Amino acid sequence: MANALITGGAGFIGSHLVERLIKEGWTVGVLDNLSTGSWDNLDLAQGPSLIAKTWDVSVPWPTEKFDIKWDVVVHLASPASPIHYQRLSLETLRVNSRGTENAIEAALRDGARFVYGSTSETYGDPEVSPQPETYWGRVNPVGPRACYDESKRYGEALTMEYWRRTAIDARIIRFFNCYGPRMQLDDGRVVPNFIRQALLGEPLTVYGDGSQTRSFCYVSDTVEAIYRMMTGSKLAGHVINIGNPWEMTIREFAQAVSAAIEVPLQIEYRPLPQDDPTQRRPDIQKAEQLLGWRPVVDLPEGLIKTIRYFRSRVR
Repeated sequence: MANALITGGAGFIGSHLVERLIKEGWTVGVLDNLSTGSWDNLDLAQGPSLIAKTWDVSVPWPTEKFDIKWDVVVHLASPASPIHYQRLSLETLRVNSRGTENAIEAALRDGARFVYGSTSETYGDPEVSPQPETYWGRVNPVGPRACYDESKRYGEALTMEYWRRTAIDARIIRFFNCYGPRMQLDDGRVVPNFIRQALLGEPLTVYGDGSQTRSFCYVSDTVEAIYRMMTGSKLAGHVINIGNPWEMTIREFAQAVSAAIEVPLQIEYRPLPQDDPTQRRPDIQKAEQLLGWRPVVDLPEGLIKTIRYFRSRVR
């Protein structure tokens, strides 16, 4: 394979994937409306093999946008943090419905593989732990998070119906909590929140009592999994969890961040938002078996790299 189209390629995960592909010698097209991404994220991926265009993938794509036949289309475009997808609720619904269909149709036109970037939020607040791909989830379809959770579920259903009814080679990744450089300071998720607050000497904001759990996967591990999903054979129709199965409480994570930045742990407790998952841990047996993948960057190493990035941006 040589040519890849990445929607949302100026975002956090997308920009790291683009950088990896450029280094591997791919020609990469990027479509991003910059609602939560930035072209600055692609500074390390510049060159003649990168073609980046500002575009909202929720609207029909003009055929003249790129004069290239794609080998693989990876659909990552969507706000991903509660602050942004609730601020952009209708846009989030559109990008995971209309935008997904537009991306699939682009892949179909070129006979390309299609990889849909979904989320562990499709499991909602789970009653099963760890969450395997066979678990259908426990999601509030009309709650404040539904614009993201349900649109991602719809995007998965759309992807699978295209796979069943056409010749497209379509694959679905369910991302669990990913972190690393290029996350936004105002992202609202726990990693940038805690790091920014600790660097400023502020109390870390913990929602609920801090007993809820997450599992954190460093971005280079996530990108490695995407790359294997893009290039691996006999993966059509598969849904695969990508995340770190090492689970920890939010309070334990607060302690880890404070220790890494070498500041005393201070916590300010606030009410748990509606429908916020109390538990999150991936079952990654399919990723191990089909992709030969498991995360290799441990939390202390990943935090050091992430904190180094944020130090130059926190004022």
